[in-house]
Amino acid sequence: MTPEALDLAALRPRLPSPLRTVEDERFTRRGVRLLLKRDDLIHTALPGNKWRKLEPNLRAAADGGHRALLTFGGAYSNHLRATAAAGRLLGFATVGVVRGDELATRPLNPSLAACAADGMRLRFVERAIYRRKTEPSVLREILNAAADGLAVPPKRVYVVPEGGSNSLAAQGCTALGRELRGAADVVGVACGTGGTLAGLAAGLAPGQRAVGFPVLRGGFLAGEVRTLQLAAFGGPRGDWSLDERFHGGGYARTTPAADALAADFEDRHGLPVERLYVAKMLHGLTALAEEGAFAPGSTVAAVVTGRPPDPAESDGSDSDGTGDAGGQSVSSR
Repeated sequence: MTPEALDLAALRPRLPSPLRTVEDERFTRRGVRLLLKRDDLIHTALPGNKWRKLEPNLRAAADGGHRALLTFGGAYSNHLRATAAAGRLLGFATVGVVRGDELATRPLNPSLAACAADGMRLRFVERAIYRRKTEPSVLREILNAAADGLAVPPKRVYVVPEGGSNSLAAQGCTALGRELRGAADVVGVACGTGGTLAGLAAGLAPGQRAVGFPVLRGGFLAGEVRTLQLAAFGGPRGDWSLDERFHGGGYARTTPAADALAADFEDRHGLPVERLYVAKMLHGLTALAEEGAFAPGSTVAAVVTGRPPDPAESDGSDSDGTGDAGGQSVSSR
């Protein structure tokens, strides 16, 4: 793979992503205008924040002469699927390190089957090892094993972190903020690993603010966002906050209230609502509107970062959650 051979424009991403006004009485009766930022329509195989986070990493991989991508995720990771698709479309070999060695003896679920169909080599590791994957010695062992399987030198394997969030990803997500300049007072986004929020907040104009809704429990994400902004921009950027109340108990877990709101939103607006990220974000924004958190006359934009899986893929998720549930809000100004 060479930089000249990497033509991301050939993938025809839809940028800027569409911005749609929706009339929703839960907002309009409080004098608040609601917009949907349809990042899920950027690309069929690399939708939403997956494109925005992977694109700069793919360029870095090509610029560095790398021939393969290695990344991490759970059994139903959207990030693994996007990375596998990117590898197929752009000619990179891909390796997915999957949490849970017990999965190695089970039939592949639809998500992992899609990864394999796109040519990704799946390596299942013990959960204890997976939790240590960022330790240099553990990562080196994983990388060497992957390189042996691909018959390429380890230095030619580019490592993308879990969820795709690193400094390059945060820089890539600033485009999302720039696309929303002048369009909204508040922007809501679901958060898994923090890269999208870190970049979004940095890209917004002064006077705009971003609210992140973590889909994992544990209260760790504020530190991750700060660390990403330090690495990407040299320090804090933008006005952002986290509302920890809507994770529903952890990744891949939902609540009856969030499910009911998502179903109602689908009926009202004809938008299929992805349950693990987007539904939690919409639930959070609706609750904040009901609490009077948005001033009358203001505009709120909801970033739609993904779309629901096919029905055959909605049979569960590999999830062990992280930390303790919390109801605290953390902010940075």
